[in-house]
Amino acid sequence: MAYTPELYYEYSCTLRRIAWSLKLPMTKAMPAVIDHYCKTIDTQKVCDRCRDKTKCDECSFNHS
Repeated sequence: MAYTPELYYEYSCTLRRIAWSLKLPMTKAMPAVIDHYCKTIDTQKVCDRCRDKTKCDECSFNHS
């Protein structure tokens, strides 16, 4: 597993509520939130500022 930052209490509570609404455990809700965000963010900004160009083919922001 990669580096896992600790969630502040406020964000843990928010994630819990999102998980409840999705009827998922928090461990599955977090990837779902990230997957959704990856589909809505301006991918060009992410790619322009990316510091690791070695993983473009498997990157969540690569929609091609």
